[in-house]
Amino acid sequence: MKHTLSVMVENNPGVLARVAGLFSRRGFNIDSLAVGRTENPRVSRMTIVVEGDDTTLEQVNKQLHKLVDVIKISDITKDAYVDRELVMIKVFAEPSERAEIMQLVDIFRARIVDVGPKTLTIEVTGNEGKIDAFELSLRSFGIKELVRTGKIAMLRGYKTSTKNNNHKEEDVS
Repeated sequence: MKHTLSVMVENNPGVLARVAGLFSRRGFNIDSLAVGRTENPRVSRMTIVVEGDDTTLEQVNKQLHKLVDVIKISDITKDAYVDRELVMIKVFAEPSERAEIMQLVDIFRARIVDVGPKTLTIEVTGNEGKIDAFELSLRSFGIKELVRTGKIAMLRGYKTSTKNNNHKEEDVS
């Protein structure tokens, strides 16, 4: 089973290398890893997709908690969350095929970001299923190059922090 982990870490040099090294040393395969700053510039969020059973996930959690820079680990797999990936695909596109490719671009709400003499470069964002379907639909034209980000994810709703009053932190959807 694939698990999606949201890991809050201190935004320090070498954190990504330590996390990736931990997975490598323990023989855990990372299916997807994306990292970037949060609303707090001192904190980064890593979205890690790892495949394994509950025992594997427990080991991953224990090992991640040992890292000094890790602030919080959340397995959001079973929670309601929003996720996105980005893919850029350079596809062979003879002039006679461009209209058909542009129809697919419209259907998938994608964008053409570069036009070459014999190629089109297209970007699209969405969940894994949408990205997979878009890639499959372009295969018949011939994919020259493809680059895909990892999954980024966040829980639905939002947390309200009310440190200055007597209200509790609550999830508001």
